[in-house]
Order: sequence, then structure tokens, then C-alpha cells
Amino acid sequence: MSVQLVLFDLDGTLADTAPDLAHALNLQREKHGMAALAQDIIRPYASHGTPGLLKIGFGLARDDATFESMREEYLALYDQVFCRQPTLFAGIAELLQQLEARQFKWGVVTNKPRRFTLPLMQALGLSVRAACIVSGDDCERPKPHPDTLLLAAQQARISPQHCIYVGDAERDIIAGRAAGMASVVALYGYLGEADKPDEWGAGYTINTPLELLALL
Repeated sequence: MSVQLVLFDLDGTLADTAPDLAHALNLQREKHGMAALAQDIIRPYASHGTPGLLKIGFGLARDDATFESMREEYLALYDQVFCRQPTLFAGIAELLQQLEARQFKWGVVTNKPRRFTLPLMQALGLSVRAACIVSGDDCERPKPHPDTLLLAAQQARISPQHCIYVGDAERDIIAGRAAGMASVVALYGYLGEADKPDEWGAGYTINTPLELLALL
């Protein structure tokens, strides 16, 4: 591949944010008189945004009457705790250093709202190093549509055909393929038992972040 730009999903690919996402969900469950769920139960849903979290936390679907109000309630709680303990996955810090040393540009494309993305990237010490940071509300259509990935490529001034997108959810791979980018499944991310990454149509899979270097 002639890669010039490496794009990462944020939650479950670049950073391990599941503890804070789970903490906010358990605060919401407590508010509604429900017991806390174990981290291991919530973790596989951490890459699926508020729809996934509200599904495991309250059994809600997008078309339920209370979904939007519960979503806003969750986001308000998450706003209070989302920078408690975000960490990079093991190997990510070295991977980014290696990419920069080899003159690759890198950036982030996430469905996370911008109000969380930028402070989180700042907390991780990455905001000034990324060539582009695109959030889910920067375009009318977030992933699985390709719009945010194409915007990231435009901001970095790199053609999509010279980009590779790394993510841990099926929508990441769908978006990457639709954008004309090579796609990689991060198997170390928040995959659950029901996920079948071998059926997503990705070009590559990696078990650890540093395995990406062999593909470049």
C-alpha cells in the first residue's frame, strides 16, 4: 500500500475510554434506582456510542419514546466524568512515535461528539500531534457513512486512496470501504461475542497496535 495518512477510530482503537463510559452509564442507572453493571458487561458496547450503551444499560432502542431524553441525560453525566482516566491502549504511544518518525501523518475520525473529542484528545496529549481530528457531528452523516473519513483526508490534504482507517467496529470498516480507504480491524478493541470481524470485509486485522507497522 502507498499509505500517507493513518486514521484511527478513538474509543476502542486509539484510547481505552470504556471505564469512563461505563462509569457514566452506572451513574445513570443509579439515578433510575438500578444496580451498577460490571465493567466486563459494558465494555463490548463501548464502541457503539450511546445507542449501544443505552441498550445494555436500559434495554432501549433508538425508536423508543424515551431514547432521546435518556441519551441527553447520559451525555450530561458523561460530560462530568469523561476525562477521569482515559488511557492509550498498550502499544499506541510507540506506534504513534514510529509513524511520526517515518513521516506518516495520522489523525482521528470518531462518532463521538466534538464537545468530548477535543478535550479527550487534549487530556491524552495528542491534540497538537494529529494531522486531523474529525468528530461525528462535524458532518451531517457520521459513520458508517464515509463523510467524516473523507473530511479527514481533505483536512490532511491526502487522497483517500493513500489513507488507511483502523477501527474496532463494523461501521468503521463500512465507512472505510465506502471512502475508498484500506481498512483494518483492531481486534484488541471492544469486540463482543456477537461481533464477527472476519465477515466485515476489512482488508486486514491486527491483534496489537504495533502490528500495523508491518502493513505500511
